[in-house]
Amino acid sequence: MFKSLFSKRLQWHIVPEYQGTKVAEQLKDFNEVYNFKGQYIEGKVFKITLDNKNFYLKKYARFKRVVPRFISFSKVKMEWKNLLWFKKIGIPAAPLVAYGEERKGIVVQRGILITEELSNCFDLVHIADNMPERLKHKKWLSQVSHQLAEITRKLHAHHFAHNDLKWRNIMVDIKSDYPYIYLIDCPAGMKWIRPFLAYRIIKDLACLDKRAKYELSRTQRLAFYKDYAQCKKLNQQHKKQIRKVLQFFHERE
Repeated sequence: MFKSLFSKRLQWHIVPEYQGTKVAEQLKDFNEVYNFKGQYIEGKVFKITLDNKNFYLKKYARFKRVVPRFISFSKVKMEWKNLLWFKKIGIPAAPLVAYGEERKGIVVQRGILITEELSNCFDLVHIADNMPERLKHKKWLSQVSHQLAEITRKLHAHHFAHNDLKWRNIMVDIKSDYPYIYLIDCPAGMKWIRPFLAYRIIKDLACLDKRAKYELSRTQRLAFYKDYAQCKKLNQQHKKQIRKVLQFFHERE
């Protein structure tokens, strides 16, 4: 039993949609996949090409700190569980392809997460910086805002908070006739019980508004909130929540 606490264990899964494909053949060995080079993007994220399709490979390694990250709360496991759950409840997100982790005893040594590239998609920060005319197109912006309000409301209705719901984690399909949006990068998201959920909801809304206040008008930001809250007129509770959202990053910027 003592020996088993320090033994190595490996979890490695390829989603059913890719099993039996040429892509799956190239992903069958965890060690080989972890050593893929690909095009460096940022952090531990690489862009790789398999069977003429592009994917994003995110690598997790054991943190070099005194207190290690333990298995039940590993970032890679949280992220793949969130992506699987998003798919289950109909939240649009980067499609998961393969995922897994290597553990030694109770400590996560390495982890892998592979997602499909979202074609023709850019995050909202990129769009604001490089395609500002998009945000000035009322119909386009209204469609994006409405989808984002619906997604955010749905997450919160399930007692789930993204915990990093910033513009850089929201992808938009700019080539489609209708600008569909997708969530990415959610290793910190989780469900919360009521006493703690309210604060996390405020944080999610504040993260969205952090960039919005520089790019959108007050009327547009208020329209998003009303859509999220499903109200035509604000009541006192709504106004109180909005004040908390506006104050959230006030002394942190």
